[in-house]
Amino acid sequence: MTPFFHMDPKIEAAAARASELARPQFDKIDEITEYNQLKVQKAFIDAGVSESHFVASTGYGYDDRGRETLDRVWAQVFGCESALVRHNFTCGTHTLATALFGVLSPGDKMLSVTGTPYDTIHSVIGLSGDNMGSLKDFGVLYEELPLKDGRVDMDALKTAVDGSVKMVYIQRSRGYSLRPSLSVEEIGRIADAAKAQNPNVIVMVDNCYGEFVEKREPTEVGADLVVGSLIKNPGGGIARTGGYIAGRSDLVEQCAYRLTTPGLGREVGATLGFNRELYMGLYFAPHVVGEALRAAVFTAAFYTQFGYDVTPRYDEARCDIVQSIGLENEESLVAFCQGIQSGSYIDSFVAPVPWDMPGYDSQVVMAAGAFTLGSSIELSADAPIRPPYYAWAQGGLTYHGSKICAMIAAQKLLERGLLKNV
Repeated sequence: MTPFFHMDPKIEAAAARASELARPQFDKIDEITEYNQLKVQKAFIDAGVSESHFVASTGYGYDDRGRETLDRVWAQVFGCESALVRHNFTCGTHTLATALFGVLSPGDKMLSVTGTPYDTIHSVIGLSGDNMGSLKDFGVLYEELPLKDGRVDMDALKTAVDGSVKMVYIQRSRGYSLRPSLSVEEIGRIADAAKAQNPNVIVMVDNCYGEFVEKREPTEVGADLVVGSLIKNPGGGIARTGGYIAGRSDLVEQCAYRLTTPGLGREVGATLGFNRELYMGLYFAPHVVGEALRAAVFTAAFYTQFGYDVTPRYDEARCDIVQSIGLENEESLVAFCQGIQSGSYIDSFVAPVPWDMPGYDSQVVMAAGAFTLGSSIELSADAPIRPPYYAWAQGGLTYHGSKICAMIAAQKLLERGLLKNV
């Protein structure tokens, strides 16, 4: 079955069973992939994208047709009024921070309705770090609603969203938690409930890991802003850096003023030849996301064969590309991540070890062999070194390449006497 890699027969048998179990989900993923691919293609055609849009601008970047047209394409794909797509967003956290500082002023209140946000946002809000220029340092108020049984507490939301709340913040993906990721339909219900209590509230969604997983995006169901990274889903594994903000035109404009400077906003910013790969990444994104989803479903079905707890299950509907696997102890967790790394096409010879990383409260072990450093649409697996010792795997440019990585990780566990139920 795997002529280029030595696999124990038990692992090959488990992989064969997992492939059969995953097949019904693969059919559903293919349907969504086709829909989203056609949506992207229509936006390209409607905008009249041409080779001239790939030309680099320098200096101030005035009148960059490629940059301006890409924003229009993005807005159409996301079903919203405006978008700001830029290579000079350094990461998803930077993009989120730009949006938060763009629309929140001193005295405004931000309400996170999905519990405590992802680790790297803590310093942005002011939950950790002192005198770093956080929202808290600038006088922005912050509150959060604890989750109820892993879901947004809709009853508490209706009480909490009063006239004092400027922004309702929603994190679509689970981060380093085991709660289910939010579907677009759920995000729509949250937005509707929040605006029923306060019609002027801004609903902002951290959309990282969720783009093109479903047929709709949060901006099509009531979100005012969505924010994400181009080295995750919408960059298609081609964009080398960047991020996007999309939604209401007035809010996107405010974010553009924060990215550059008031009065200039989106009118400046040389693209330096990045336009081509941003267009190309967006075009490939639906297909690549489909490959990553297939890899996640297989991984869930595969590790289920050995008795590991996985979330989501292989037969559950998916709202992002993330797959978590409960490895139960630090040794197995590290071995799993090292196994994923050893099957990677880049830096396969590296053995990741737990280490202190900026923005994280616990040591993190991270397998990330990728063409683009830190890309989460390429296969990676990482975890904080803390109970209950789950690994979070995501991405995969190709299904078959990601499948063999999942098998190699199991083989490594087996060789170290750590694989369950064999």
